[in-house]
Amino acid sequence: MRITDLLRTETIQLHANPSDKSAAIDLLVDLHEKAGNISDKEAYKKEIWAREELDSTAVGDGVAVPHARCAAVKRASLAAITVPNGLDYDSPDGEPSKLFFMIAAPEGGGDIHMDMLAHLMVMLMDEEFCQKLLDTRDVKTFLELIDAQERAKYPDEAPALAEQPQAGLRVLAITACPTGIAHTYMAAEALEKKGRELNIGVKAETQGSGGAKNILTREEIAACDGIIIAADKNVDLARFDGKPLLRVPVSDGINKPEELIQKIVSGQAPIYHHQGGAAEEDTGSESLGRRLYKHLMNGVSHMLPFVIGGGIIMALSFLLDGGAAGTAAFGSSTPLAAFFNKAGNLAFSFMVPILSAFIAQSIADRPGLMVGFVGGSLAASGATFAYFADPTVPIIPAGFLGGLLAGFVGGGFMKWLRKGCDRLPQSLEGLKPILIYPVVGLVFTGAFMCLVNPFVGMLNNALTNGLNSMAGSSAVILGALVAGMQATDMGGPINKAAYVFGTASIAMAAGGFSPVMAAVMAGGMVPPISIALATIFFKNRFTEEERKSGPVNFIMGLSFITEGAIPYAASDPIHVIPSCIVGSAVAGALSMAFGCASPAPHGGLFVFPVMQNPLGYAAAIAMGSVAGMFMLGLLKKKKV
Repeated sequence: MRITDLLRTETIQLHANPSDKSAAIDLLVDLHEKAGNISDKEAYKKEIWAREELDSTAVGDGVAVPHARCAAVKRASLAAITVPNGLDYDSPDGEPSKLFFMIAAPEGGGDIHMDMLAHLMVMLMDEEFCQKLLDTRDVKTFLELIDAQERAKYPDEAPALAEQPQAGLRVLAITACPTGIAHTYMAAEALEKKGRELNIGVKAETQGSGGAKNILTREEIAACDGIIIAADKNVDLARFDGKPLLRVPVSDGINKPEELIQKIVSGQAPIYHHQGGAAEEDTGSESLGRRLYKHLMNGVSHMLPFVIGGGIIMALSFLLDGGAAGTAAFGSSTPLAAFFNKAGNLAFSFMVPILSAFIAQSIADRPGLMVGFVGGSLAASGATFAYFADPTVPIIPAGFLGGLLAGFVGGGFMKWLRKGCDRLPQSLEGLKPILIYPVVGLVFTGAFMCLVNPFVGMLNNALTNGLNSMAGSSAVILGALVAGMQATDMGGPINKAAYVFGTASIAMAAGGFSPVMAAVMAGGMVPPISIALATIFFKNRFTEEERKSGPVNFIMGLSFITEGAIPYAASDPIHVIPSCIVGSAVAGALSMAFGCASPAPHGGLFVFPVMQNPLGYAAAIAMGSVAGMFMLGLLKKKKV
């Protein structure tokens, strides 16, 4: 967060003349109160003085930065005064202080006050800059000077100078899904398209796998009627403090864009009040299942690059080392193959710790990250107390299941610990992030994982053995089930449940090649391809616009982007969804029957070369797609 996001014209007074330190503090506190930044003036002032009693917040060179974190603070904010004549503020250099910034940070606001303090200290080390602030008598110029200095010192955090608020924007949106590949952009397109139809200005920021795009500016946020957050993972909402805001699943952005836009423009959206920290969610309106799903998807979205990159690179090592097939050195008998094998294995080994770390971070913010990572590492290693007492005791890695447990339990514990630490004296504030959180969290999570690892390891081992030994009709049925789930809600919870199961199976599968993941990916590729074929061979079942868009689904299907089928399913769910489920189930069953297996959880056509039995896999997808096409031709009614 930038200084200019926290400092407002109403919290600045230039060329003030307080008589002493107490009067300066009173003036700064009054500015915060008048701007509505604090709810209890006396409580906040008491915390300011408590901090001053520890040590003066004057830093020398004419600068003082009084600050306090307090429950009376409604939002993170700054107040500033200039005192050209100076006053005695107990500065360590004995010189009078002339430039004052007072930081107000909310209780439970993470390290935002420390971030503000660090930004200010770096900027105020420039004597020429400080003198310019003291000389100006215009508040607007004062803010412009700070903005320019912050851009110079922190160019990566500054918004692009060329960005200007678009005229007439009434509704802003952020769209985000766990994988950041399809739903994110489809929701953004649906909202902006519906806005154009309604003649209502809509701009959507996408937080996809390649980072944030079309970023909302401060000016646009200040001027808009409200914001729509269509996301299935946590989004940082601090910049929307005080604005009307709707939070919905990303699928609502795709399927209900008009309803969401109308709620914003009609004033039905509640006002959002940020409580501090990074993206704290108002969980009162969300079910427990929904919250758990968002935390899980946060972990999965960060884990995927490790699994995809590691899996494909490992598969390439075997592809390049065909001459050593059947030997112990297979995959590493040549320098190039050994390099790919080592790099791929290393990336893949981080899968469980990264999953755990970002589940815990989603629950408890930054304090959860370390305990989740260590908990996941302990799950992957299978460490137990019995092993520490006797290293000859066999260990069984708890794997993916242990990683899930470590993330949720570690994150939940850290969230509870943070709330408990809020009762500690202000003087211990600095110790929490560097001592209390990491030490207490690590001891608890480490002990917990070592206690449960034997039991979760046995369960994980049973599941692994079951998957690896599955053959015949049971494998075919499982393939049909997980592939059919991919087409049931096309990116929704059922789809994601099958996908997470497939991803987990890669870690459990022998050699890292998973038949289950192959079936899951086949199930996700078939719906768009079936629809594309149907728009060609059964043209009279589709509108002209649907027929024109049909060929694009070939590309989306072959790229494993199931969401290409969503517009067709939304317009005729009774006929399209069952057809897609049948086609996907056929492909998944045949994939299992043909012995296909995938080392990567994504990639579609692009990972065929590194799969087991790629020709059989292509045939399974082709037959499933044709089956889905005929189902569409049979079930869909002719268009008049």
